[in-house]
Amino acid sequence: MVGDRKAHEILTWIHRVFSNLKRWALGVHHGLRRKHVQRYLDEFVFRWNRRRHRRTSLDSLLGIGLGLPPATYQDIVEGRA
Repeated sequence: MVGDRKAHEILTWIHRVFSNLKRWALGVHHGLRRKHVQRYLDEFVFRWNRRRHRRTSLDSLLGIGLGLPPATYQDIVEGRA
């Protein structure tokens, strides 16, 4: 509560972001692992920032992917990728 009002009435965008984050995490990844949280958040922010620009997001993702060498699971876990 903030004064006489509920927090989600005042902070509607924050409520929406966290609601979308939880729904995305459960729907795409079926939950989150602690050691990968930063990667999950990076992907969520990437998608959130490009949610209204479908063509741009695909071009960005392909451009980023083409410029990187292949990453192993170990690279991802250790944060080298």
